[in-house]
Amino acid sequence: MPDFAITDLLLSHFRSHRRTALAFDGRPVAIFGPNGAGKTNILEAISLLSPGRGLRRAAGADLARQPEAVGWKVAATVAGHEIVTFGEGDGARAVLIDGKPVPQVGLGRVARVLWLVPSMDRLWIEGADGRRRFLDRMAMSFLPDHADVALAYEKAMRERNRLLKDMVRDGAWYAGLEAQLAAAGVTIAANRAVALARIGAAQVGGDTAFPVAELALFTPPEAAFPEDAAAFAHTLAAGRARDMAAGRTLTGPHRSDFSAIYATKGQPAAQCSTGEQKALLISLVLANARALAAQSGGAPLLLLDEVAAHLDSGRRAALYDELAALDAQTFMTGTGQELFDSLGGRAQAIEVTEIGGLSQTTERTLP
Repeated sequence: MPDFAITDLLLSHFRSHRRTALAFDGRPVAIFGPNGAGKTNILEAISLLSPGRGLRRAAGADLARQPEAVGWKVAATVAGHEIVTFGEGDGARAVLIDGKPVPQVGLGRVARVLWLVPSMDRLWIEGADGRRRFLDRMAMSFLPDHADVALAYEKAMRERNRLLKDMVRDGAWYAGLEAQLAAAGVTIAANRAVALARIGAAQVGGDTAFPVAELALFTPPEAAFPEDAAAFAHTLAAGRARDMAAGRTLTGPHRSDFSAIYATKGQPAAQCSTGEQKALLISLVLANARALAAQSGGAPLLLLDEVAAHLDSGRRAALYDELAALDAQTFMTGTGQELFDSLGGRAQAIEVTEIGGLSQTTERTLP
């Protein structure tokens, strides 16, 4: 049984699932069924066992099954810990670990969860926001406290931006916020660098059928900041007039980005074919999992939504072989069982169907 494995999962009034109870034995899990049956909803529920808004970045109020709207709950046993997360009346979500209420960031110390979903296929060609989220989730997988630091940074920046928009000029209002912002900012940058270095190292010499990506973290010159917290705070203070004119903080890691180059071709990811871009994403997720396994002795939970549909049969079989060798509990979705036939007895199989607006699950056996 993998270290971070889920042994049981309950979805209650969650999206299309009124009540779905599943048991797992640690093997990869192939979830198949027609579009709209509720496959991705299972992966989304699992993604909420980690900090944040899950793989769809949905608001809490949108997770409750309609039209009942009685509130939703996801419960699971992960690595021997009982985790319950549920929607509260104000739309926020609460978390219990072993019966005790904890902030969401506490989830990162119990479960390590990585995911790849179709909306990420355009990661290399769209805005930097998505790449930063992708990078921060990788950083959080290695350094769970990264979630706390990121929240502290966002809170301090939000409060500083409010002062800027209100045209507050008294430096006393800014000093404490800028010290907090700078301290969190240099830690975020350092954590991101650690994540990229570890993933880069995991790619070198890795036994994989997927391409190696050369990764680099960078910040635009106009947003550059010192690596020392005191110096960064001084930079923020010196830039108040410019930031006030813009109505927001223009300097810091919230404007950083990272790039990837398809190593064997020497070609930026953004200029690669759609298939090559997808292969690079899969390569990074697998490298992240290998690096985590080497660091902690256990691979993370992997959520791969509709991943098989974009791969030919050879590369699909290679992916399954790598996942089996990694000993990661992986949850994969696809429209047809045939997409997972090469997994055979190495995986559990669950068919999801929709009857009267409700998702139904049935255990199956792969040939």
